[in-house]
Amino acid sequence: MLDSASPVTDTALTVDELAQRVGMSVRNVRFYASRGLIPPPHRRGRVGFYGPDHVVRLELVRELQAHGFTLNAIEGYLERIPTDASPQDVALHRTLLAPWMPDLPEVLSRVELVKRCGRALNDSDVSTLMALGVVAKAGPGDPAGSYRVAPAMLGVGVEMLELGLPKKSVRAAHDVFTAHGRAIAEELTEIFRTQVWPLYRESGESPERIRELVERFKPITVQALVIAYERAVNETKRATVRRTASRQR
Repeated sequence: MLDSASPVTDTALTVDELAQRVGMSVRNVRFYASRGLIPPPHRRGRVGFYGPDHVVRLELVRELQAHGFTLNAIEGYLERIPTDASPQDVALHRTLLAPWMPDLPEVLSRVELVKRCGRALNDSDVSTLMALGVVAKAGPGDPAGSYRVAPAMLGVGVEMLELGLPKKSVRAAHDVFTAHGRAIAEELTEIFRTQVWPLYRESGESPERIRELVERFKPITVQALVIAYERAVNETKRATVRRTASRQR
């Protein structure tokens, strides 16, 4: 942790430089400092200077904000990070928080949504897309009548509409995917936290290199889940055939 007695290093930043580096206003930087979200600057006379640990903590604050955390929740999260944690350790927290979906939700009008889908949408279609979690109602500050859309999922949603499945079935399938997806995510996260992350921390790799490794880990995990699902479906079909044949004897 940097404190007022720490020496000024070659990487020290003024508050204006720090704000520019992390993409915040000076006012916000000072506000977060007043809430204890970053350690005090080290001083040279009356001027405060900031270092790498201030940068990574403010970047973590921005990541948490992007995930919808309130200020109190952000404070609670940062309180669990030791005050003497290195910039690399703090950067690892941000790496683990990085969203797995490549696209952030887009705000689209009904006309824009129809154009993006490439087909007409009635109210039932929109309701089905909502049941799938592809489309959500407008949030605070969004234009009236607009929707929040997950771009990466829109193609799947349109394919589901083309199949003409009953909305009840779509919702039931979505509930299954959500429940089991959450369980898988929690178990894999625990494995990563207790087995993989400690190795990364001890490796001495830079935060940028570790972030790259995590990004490469994501598609491998998704592909492994797809393969496991396909195998499970095949096994389920075979088991169903065996049960049916057994009943017919």
